[in-house]
Amino acid sequence: MRAASKPSLATLGDFFHLAVRRFRAARLAYGHGTTNAVDEAAFLVLEALRLPIQNIEPWRDLRPSQAERTRLLTLIDARVSLRMPAPYLLGAAYMQGVRFQIDRRALIPRSFIGDLLAHAALPVADPRRVRRVLDLCTGSGCLAILAALAFPRARIDAVDLSAGALALAKRNVAAHRLADRITLHRGDLFQPVDAERYDLILSNPPYVDAAGMAKLPPEFQHEPRMALSAGNDGLDLVRRLLDQAKRHLTRNGGLVCEIGRGRKPLERAYPNLPFLWLDTELSQGEVFWLARADL
Repeated sequence: MRAASKPSLATLGDFFHLAVRRFRAARLAYGHGTTNAVDEAAFLVLEALRLPIQNIEPWRDLRPSQAERTRLLTLIDARVSLRMPAPYLLGAAYMQGVRFQIDRRALIPRSFIGDLLAHAALPVADPRRVRRVLDLCTGSGCLAILAALAFPRARIDAVDLSAGALALAKRNVAAHRLADRITLHRGDLFQPVDAERYDLILSNPPYVDAAGMAKLPPEFQHEPRMALSAGNDGLDLVRRLLDQAKRHLTRNGGLVCEIGRGRKPLERAYPNLPFLWLDTELSQGEVFWLARADL
């Protein structure tokens, strides 16, 4: 009796289905641009061949070359065996359709603030009057770049403590030809821009609490710990932002900040602040807005 032959891997659709099966069997964790095995597999096989990532259907019958087949198998194996997030394996991540170069020097781009920027959903009275923007904890520079696209008249300062993250951000700023409008600074929160005032301050700071850090799936442990961990209640950086933001905002300026699951401890710590929660299609109570007057 002959042993059953291995399934044929001839088309991109074959590799896609193989990836879905292996990802489901391995019970991988998601959250770096996708939320399930199907979307993760589609992203991996399409980006690996530098094809548009929006829809795999037009590409299912594509027949990869031998070198491409080898690359696809290597990536699928690595995603399962290393539990490495797909964007790190591929060197690329997307927010709102915008491509960013990424590696392990920075958090993989993801933020509900990106949704708000792309859909003009921030409570800004007149976007044309937003001339100065500050992005704190910029990481790969993704929010600074999305802010530059959302506010075409604005100049953006982007700050991070990590030299490695800023080197990556510099590459992304250059790739999007925004070096004339985005200035990168290394330092601790407001320290490098202490004398400046802004119409809008953005921040997606570290906000994972101690309990969350103890339970991180392996995929998230590949990311820089300093970009995730924020003390026992996850508010170490947010407290400092709230304490210092007012003197860095123009009269009609505002602060938008992402805090993950920290809403309840934040509202307990600051019962008198009128937080405006900016929900998106995929989030509730994870991003707040405060006008300068509220601070």
